[in-house]
Amino acid sequence: MSQVLDTPPPSSPADPPGRAAPSPAELAALHGLTVSGARVSLAGYVRQLWQRRHFITAFATAKLTAQYSQAKLGQLWQIMTPLLNAAVYYFIFGVLMNSKRGVPDFVPFLVTGVFVFTFTQQSVLAGTRAISGSLGLVRALHFPRAALPISYCLQQLQQLLFSMCALVVICLAFGVPPALSWLLAIPVLMLQFTFNAGLALAMARLGSKTPDLSQLMPFLLRTWMYTSGVMWSIEKVLSGHHLPSVVTLLIQANPAAVYIDLMRFSLIDTFHASQLPPHVWALALGWALLAGIGGFIFFWQAEETYGRG
Repeated sequence: MSQVLDTPPPSSPADPPGRAAPSPAELAALHGLTVSGARVSLAGYVRQLWQRRHFITAFATAKLTAQYSQAKLGQLWQIMTPLLNAAVYYFIFGVLMNSKRGVPDFVPFLVTGVFVFTFTQQSVLAGTRAISGSLGLVRALHFPRAALPISYCLQQLQQLLFSMCALVVICLAFGVPPALSWLLAIPVLMLQFTFNAGLALAMARLGSKTPDLSQLMPFLLRTWMYTSGVMWSIEKVLSGHHLPSVVTLLIQANPAAVYIDLMRFSLIDTFHASQLPPHVWALALGWALLAGIGGFIFFWQAEETYGRG
């Protein structure tokens, strides 16, 4: 029996005499086999995402619908939640701190800032937990993992559209007349969505390796909100204080402030172009491309590691 086991296997009849048997890697290449879970090319990854666009949309809609399914008021909370947040900020900053002084149409001004920043804030928070909070789905099914953070951003965009309906009513109630400039809100939302998606993708990769990051992000985002002119006018602060040029540049180039100011310029007739930072549309496009493309590539580079370990 020992003699039989020690005898080397006979060579395949197909192998020429004197040639070694092919290695496993050579056999895999010969039969078209690839490594399971290997990262595809960037172009191939984009194609895979496009093929699953219906899944991304359906997943985002299902998450939004289920978000308030246990509440008695149901989907009404999609409008009430941002309105209540705006009411709290109005009481604290508009009434107690009197930051509304000298700001025309302060209520539409404030509500616009709260809604637009919440879109970015919730997209980043959801992106941070997109992989670490969906490990069961990631490990059970094969799909491009970028579909998760993108679908969460799409969910927040759908939430924002509900909020924008309430914002239109608020603008009309406080005497802001409808105008053609309202159409500018569409490209602003497209640019901000691209920026948010890229940021969510980057945070999804970081959050998949460091789950504690999701505990830190609310504090960082709250600090970002207070420096983005959500509750106060950046133009009045800059004109009333002699700040160093570097600080002024950082405040004006803040991406959250850029998208907030563009939305205010689009919807509020008393918010004039002179209150916008220089080259504001170029800044909005630049941030969208930088975050969108950079975040996507950064996430794709670690595609094969998600859900492992």
